[in-house]
Amino acid sequence: MKLIRSAFFAAFLIPAFPVLAADTAPVNLKQENVVAFIDEMVEKHDFDRAALSAVLAKAQIKQNIIRKISTPAERTLTWGEYRKIFITRERVKAGVDFWLENKEMLERIQLETGVPVEMLVGIIGVETYFGRITGKDKVIDALATLAFEYPPRSTFFRNELVQFLILAREEELDPTEPMGSYAGAMGRPQFMPSSFRAYAVDSTGDDKRDIWNNWADVSGSIANYFLAHGWRSQEEVAAQASLGGKWSAAVPKPKNTMKVSSTVEALSKKGVLFATDLCADSEAELLTYEGGDGTEHWIGFHNFFVITKYNRSVMYALAVHQLGQQISSKVNADAS
Repeated sequence: MKLIRSAFFAAFLIPAFPVLAADTAPVNLKQENVVAFIDEMVEKHDFDRAALSAVLAKAQIKQNIIRKISTPAERTLTWGEYRKIFITRERVKAGVDFWLENKEMLERIQLETGVPVEMLVGIIGVETYFGRITGKDKVIDALATLAFEYPPRSTFFRNELVQFLILAREEELDPTEPMGSYAGAMGRPQFMPSSFRAYAVDSTGDDKRDIWNNWADVSGSIANYFLAHGWRSQEEVAAQASLGGKWSAAVPKPKNTMKVSSTVEALSKKGVLFATDLCADSEAELLTYEGGDGTEHWIGFHNFFVITKYNRSVMYALAVHQLGQQISSKVNADAS
């Protein structure tokens, strides 16, 4: 997906850039890059020039959007700090309530796709707190602002604006209405427009892909995204680990590892201690985190790195996994 998936953290990664003088201003239809954009949409995607110009004239360039995405964080969050944001008693309870209220639908999606319910609720819980936090900006404002007034990433956001306008036409949406994050991530699963077009599905048979209001479409779309990125049904995600007596190298430092470079057998031979039912040649990667109580080691398996396709962060992936596991455990305990 390429998602600026938790836009909360996207701001930590982008260097500062000057912002506009006015807090809010309409898109300037005579501005060179706006004119070029309209020309492209007319010529390549068969948009009506007058209708598209009317839509863009309603979009607002917002200084606060540029400020949010361009202001670097004062410090980098550790895993211990990151975890406290997403793994809370309140969020777990909200997840249990969500699971029970949507049990039949969630179990149907799990049966059809092989993506477990705990993964669906983990994603929804981290992304939008089960629909409570979905963003306060109009998607067209966010994308127009970043496409036309934020040169460091204008190419990316220009493409997302293209995708958004096309999907609005395909889905028969008024492009001035959908709401999302300041980075243009939309709805309850926080899909960027390109991800919506590629992975969103209709899970209710009403010929609409409604990721703003329909939990079945949200859950089915997340599951479809995972399947498209190689999710393996009934395989483990991660296992906590420790470094045993055979470990002879220096203690690894925390880093955002995005690729699997080892196997269960190879890590075991090096002295990494962990439990798994996966076979010896299964993909596995040693991950190190700075937790609240000191250094933590985890093994990420293939499915762990599928989660990082949703958001390119090993802290995000572990938070999704742990939140889903805690919600699942509480649901099962209550049922017993």
